[in-house]
Amino acid sequence: MNQDTIDLTVLGLHVAFKSGADMHRVQDAVRCVEQRFEDQQMRFHKGQTKDILLTFLALGLADDLLQLQKKLADVQEQISAMLSKIEREI
Repeated sequence: MNQDTIDLTVLGLHVAFKSGADMHRVQDAVRCVEQRFEDQQMRFHKGQTKDILLTFLALGLADDLLQLQKKLADVQEQISAMLSKIEREI
């Protein structure tokens, strides 16, 4: 894991932090956030503040995470059921 300090600009804000992720993952995450922020700007009226848009962005990302966690749990449950079936048939 890379523990170097990462300096970058996200949505016009300078941030510096230590990350366990490699730089490619960090850059992908920045692109994701910036794209989703741009999408929020297009969907909402121009009068929305950056804070409101960021709140919607955070809620959207949290919703995506929760859905993916549920899908992962479902897949793990299916795999466990298949393994149990295989073990019973052996």
